Amino acid sequence: MPSYSDVQKAVTVERRRVWGAWMAGGLILLFAARAVWVFSATGGLIATVVALLLFVALTVTAYRMHAALGRRADRERRQVLGDDYPG
Repeated sequence: MPSYSDVQKAVTVERRRVWGAWMAGGLILLFAARAVWVFSATGGLIATVVALLLFVALTVTAYRMHAALGRRADRERRQVLGDDYPG
């Protein structure tokens, strides 16, 4: 059975991975939109709008994953600490 600190460490690592992937995805979208904008005058606006929509989708997904990790961590904490856990 894992200890409380093991659960905390695992949740922290997973949350950092989620937000790191969010940041990397956002940067890739930004670079791709900027490259299209530089090389194509008409396609640049379309690429920027698509990149913005994808960024919003990435943000929503990352937030939902963050919240799901929180719920999972609460379940694991209750399992480790017992039913007396106030969360």
